[in-house]
Amino acid sequence: MNPTHVEANRRRLRCDLPHLYGRGTLGYFGVQGLETRVILTGELAATKQQILEHALKYGLDFYDVHFELLDSESLNEVAAYGGFPTRYPHWRFGMQFEELLKGYTYGISKIYELVINNDPVIAYLMDSNDFVSQKLVMAHVYGHADFFKNNAWFSKTNRKMVDQMANHAARMRRYIDHYGQEKVEAFVDACLSLENLIDPMLPFTRQPVRREQNDLDDETARVEVTKLKSKDYMDRYINPPEILEQRRGELLKKKQQPPKFPEQPIKDVLWFLINYAPLRNWQRDVLAIVRDEAYYFAPQRQTKIMNEGWASYWHSTIMTQKAATAAEIVDFADHHSMTMGMQPGVINPYKLGLEMLRDIEYRWDHGMHGPQWDQCDDLAEKANWDKHTPGEGRRKIFEVRRIYNDLTFIDEFLTPDFCVRAKLFTYDFNESSGRYEISARDFDQIKQKLLTQLTNMGEPFIEVHDGNYHNRGELLLVHRHEGFDLDGKYTRETLSNLHRIWNRPVHLASREEGKDVVFSFDGRDFRKDGSK
Repeated sequence: MNPTHVEANRRRLRCDLPHLYGRGTLGYFGVQGLETRVILTGELAATKQQILEHALKYGLDFYDVHFELLDSESLNEVAAYGGFPTRYPHWRFGMQFEELLKGYTYGISKIYELVINNDPVIAYLMDSNDFVSQKLVMAHVYGHADFFKNNAWFSKTNRKMVDQMANHAARMRRYIDHYGQEKVEAFVDACLSLENLIDPMLPFTRQPVRREQNDLDDETARVEVTKLKSKDYMDRYINPPEILEQRRGELLKKKQQPPKFPEQPIKDVLWFLINYAPLRNWQRDVLAIVRDEAYYFAPQRQTKIMNEGWASYWHSTIMTQKAATAAEIVDFADHHSMTMGMQPGVINPYKLGLEMLRDIEYRWDHGMHGPQWDQCDDLAEKANWDKHTPGEGRRKIFEVRRIYNDLTFIDEFLTPDFCVRAKLFTYDFNESSGRYEISARDFDQIKQKLLTQLTNMGEPFIEVHDGNYHNRGELLLVHRHEGFDLDGKYTRETLSNLHRIWNRPVHLASREEGKDVVFSFDGRDFRKDGSK
């Protein structure tokens, strides 16, 4: 999120979106007062039950799914809140609502489906959509619901996030009432500009632990070197005394150096700020709210292609094989083609995910995988390859749905043949012509470009390396350079907001044009040094 905004716009767009759900207390789906909430009835309810039965027969597995019917404005309000009935008050939700409303009003965009990873899953339908669209959306939603429940990358998410979001909103409103909207909102702005500085892998690894002063190692203790277990007669050979003495010297030298803080680089910058920044309790809680929500949404960013591809696979399968009547199939094809439409220079996650899943299913149904397939260099034999293994493809895509994210999905299953059929290419800006042009159709370049965009959700790798930089309580972050320089404007604004939270000079080490640089901000001036 770009932290630079015009104050006048912030005030104009400040919005709590209260008229749909009100400021009610915790209750059904997190709030009470859902005056415009409409549960499906009549033909829609019967259709929902039919599609539910079809989804279960195909082997989909999901939590209960609750559908609600909303008018276009109400659906735009919920979408502005990220799909949740209530969120904490902030001007960015008003900005997103205005953008969505204008897009719908002028026919630029339209929301067909909105679904929340929760237990129960909550999905919204727009009441103005035609009947075929409603059936398509229901089938699509059941695909998402299955993915949410079974994909490994969603396994650590909070399944009661609707209630948690309502709790976050109540706490934030309490701080606003006590400290004032301007003060709280300005601090939230700073926190939101840093919400991408988390570690997406943290939920699956050892959680960081705050170390207090009395937890530190005893510096007076004798340095001991761990020896490998061995028989007495082999000890001299397994643990040579000269090697042990060398190792003891290294440990002693390391022990005499000033202690590092933190001991190891920390990628979860928000966790470090929550635990060590000089914050008031309410500020620490606000930052924890932002971090909690960032981790909730992280799996959705990690699996956008797979998630939308899986849902599209099942809405197309259910509609074409079970749910759509002969009179509806043309309308379905029209709606489906709009969803799958590709624009030059833009990857459509629905289309890419769906076509890759179909490609995997076809390859495994015909045995077009494994060492025998890879080692075959006869083009005619490959063109007629068929090991007659029907059903293996469906089993394989269920396995893929369970364990992969977008990065590993593309890395494992993108093939040269698929790139040719899908007409994928890379493009760059041509300074001589002043326009973007195709730069390569080479498979390796296409794959590398996709993997680069998906690595770390497309965000730079930034870690906390020193919370006592120059022994002055200053903060040093390090950008792990992966071939791309940082954006100068974002760097300045990020350092400014980091300083607001750390309340001491902050530094960011990186590389620029092949040279080591350190960006610094002391609260007044920005500085760029050529070396650490």
